[in-house]
Amino acid sequence: SISRALDALARQPEAEKSITRTLFIGLAMIESLAIYVLVIVLIVLFRNPLLEYLVK
Repeated sequence: SISRALDALARQPEAEKSITRTLFIGLAMIESLAIYVLVIVLIVLFRNPLLEYLVK
């Protein structure tokens, strides 16, 4: 996505604000998804009710 945004900026420098805003919104959505997945994985790892049976 970053390379396409840079390509778009090279082709249309007058649309810099719009392209940059869209790029940052997209990157924030991707990053928040990664954080949510990390939280869910940690919850499953440490609060798994079947963990006691799997360890034995």
